[in-house]
Amino acid sequence: MLVTVNDPDKPTVTPIARRFHEMGFDIVATAGTARYLRGRGVPARSVLKVHEGRPNCYDLLVNGEVQLLINTPLGKHAQIDDYRLRQGAIVHHVSYTTTMSAASAASDAILALKSRPPSVRSLQEWQSQITANATV
Repeated sequence: MLVTVNDPDKPTVTPIARRFHEMGFDIVATAGTARYLRGRGVPARSVLKVHEGRPNCYDLLVNGEVQLLINTPLGKHAQIDDYRLRQGAIVHHVSYTTTMSAASAASDAILALKSRPPSVRSLQEWQSQITANATV
């Protein structure tokens, strides 16, 4: 997964990144985020921002090396980088979040999927179950 967050979000993303690491995700982050995470015991490999040169985080998306992007931009360069990253994520079918609450929800959902097999039901099946439970 790729993590690139603004300074105010770094304390919030740390436990989220830790959970992803514990689930087996490799963490790649832009320099400041990687340094922050490593300083708090979360292994993270550094990658350049888009405007810093190549190979950069956009290249990781294009090369299929990223399955999840957590990105909360702040600042002029970040707006340009953020646009490219979001565009790259969409084009290359990479899930992404732009808020800490969504990143936390994503980690909870992935953990739930890992702990039990997913089940798919039609809306009619859900309604039938809800109706049956309501009459008991």
